[in-house]
Amino acid sequence: MVAPLSDADATIQSMPDASPAKWHLAHTTWFFETFVLRDHLEGYELFSQDWPFLFNSYYEAEGPRHTRAERGMLSRPSLAEVLDYREHVDAAMAPLFARPELADLIELGLNHEQQHQELLLTDIKHAFSRNPLGPIYAPRAGRTKPRREGGWRDHPGGIAHLGHAGNGFAFDNEGPQHRVLLEPFAMAEQLVTNGEWQDFIDDGGYRDAALWLSDGWSWVQQESRDAPLYWRDDEEFTLGGWRARDADAPVTHISHFEADAYASWAGHRLPTEFEWEALAQGEDRDGGVQLDDPAQADGSVHPHGSDSLFGDCWQWTRSAYLPYPRFKTAEGAVGEYNGKFMSGQAVLKGASCATPRGHSRASYRNFFYPHQRWQFTGLRLAKDL
Repeated sequence: MVAPLSDADATIQSMPDASPAKWHLAHTTWFFETFVLRDHLEGYELFSQDWPFLFNSYYEAEGPRHTRAERGMLSRPSLAEVLDYREHVDAAMAPLFARPELADLIELGLNHEQQHQELLLTDIKHAFSRNPLGPIYAPRAGRTKPRREGGWRDHPGGIAHLGHAGNGFAFDNEGPQHRVLLEPFAMAEQLVTNGEWQDFIDDGGYRDAALWLSDGWSWVQQESRDAPLYWRDDEEFTLGGWRARDADAPVTHISHFEADAYASWAGHRLPTEFEWEALAQGEDRDGGVQLDDPAQADGSVHPHGSDSLFGDCWQWTRSAYLPYPRFKTAEGAVGEYNGKFMSGQAVLKGASCATPRGHSRASYRNFFYPHQRWQFTGLRLAKDL
């Protein structure tokens, strides 16, 4: 994934929410070195005594760390040195795979790295979008028009058993499984498209305060927002550079504020995370997009097909990111992974075109702050029955 990048490409940080590609490479390696090798391989010596300070993300239990907003200032170590670091840690990890007591921790590290694969792509896209030259990361990246089917998918309501049932890997925030009472509802078969979003713009959607949450209207005014991120005239920036915008492709890179305003304009609403999961159960057995080829990202139709609830883009829900009943954080530093972020954020469901295989599951809970939109975020409408 970093093969197309120069050292400079891998070093820049285009905004505080994003991280340099080089940092993603080192941080995911630091995770294995710190929580597996350092703590469980007798005699292991750190690759560099200074690097834990550089590549710790938010683990307070692991001590002080480099300021997140200044990760792009790390011209050293070089990309080549970071790649050497990864090879060193990979080699040191080899004898630990035979130790069953470490299997869960290693699996967590692998899934953590897969999350950063997606973040790496979205951060590269944002960085390249800020370059007036419009650099191309993957020349073959581009949208494939989804099969257009209208209509709604109904659910009768009732008591639903939601959350991860304990079979296979899941992050701690996906459980425990619990009961939720649902009223009858329906969700749209299709994601909202670029063309439909253009209708919202043309109808003055960004200028009508009645459509917006109070915080959202303040955001629109303060940031002068009038379109999704990466829109310019009739074009849209992709990992394949600037392309003509496809009216039939799902709209992406919108905030929760924008998604909620559009739903109000359309006369509907956003689904709750529980409604979304109840309809999606059973559709997630084949996993998500495999990113061996980065050209698959940024608009390729998901392997489930365009009529699936999964793929294309993460979908905002109206649910706050909160713990499920009986949720408990894990002991030690790894317990900081998800639980401490359960404040002020909204849940997204459904995976995106940049999501690695296996993370497209009904119970998966992605979460971002309502104003954030550099991820592949879109929406699917819901309504009461």
